[in-house]
Amino acid sequence: MNSEPTSSAPGLETATFGTGCFWCTEAVFESLEGVYNVVSGYSGGHVTNPSYGAVCDGTTGHAECVQLNYDPAKISYAELLEAFFRSHDPTTLNRQGNDAGTQYRSVIYYHNNEQKETVETAKQELDKSEAYPRPIVTEISPTEKFYVAEAYHQNYFANNPEQGYCAYVVAPKLDKFKKVFKEKLRKELLH
Repeated sequence: MNSEPTSSAPGLETATFGTGCFWCTEAVFESLEGVYNVVSGYSGGHVTNPSYGAVCDGTTGHAECVQLNYDPAKISYAELLEAFFRSHDPTTLNRQGNDAGTQYRSVIYYHNNEQKETVETAKQELDKSEAYPRPIVTEISPTEKFYVAEAYHQNYFANNPEQGYCAYVVAPKLDKFKKVFKEKLRKELLH
């Protein structure tokens, strides 16, 4: 996977999601067939070129996000949304597990009106069906400037599987996700 989004690649579209810590989010989306160039970064803030430390301090307004390219012939935006909603708790405001603060908010940055309509419909249907015990608080906003996170954050889980957070938080979340999305996983992950 590259460390720069390549939205100009023929046939690929771009999506931007925040589900809390970008290490978890990146690992989840990298496992899906048809998803390419998953990049960890920051979006939605008011500071140019934020650093990880500043984002973690909660002073920049950014959320930890991933931006990815996907092939809509292999995986639809609606399927990406399903992965998004199932991979975290979209009902907790500014919190995912022990990670608390606006930088860990549940957020979708849509790139066009079709994505916006798909997101709003999905959220309404999930709330109406009472899929969650509380209302969904996911922020739905137009795409903003995406800042690529520092190099050591890219492919973090793949490069650091024994690191404590990866072993005790990311790995179990990814294992659970793979069981639910078995038919959408990259072929090399099925063996």
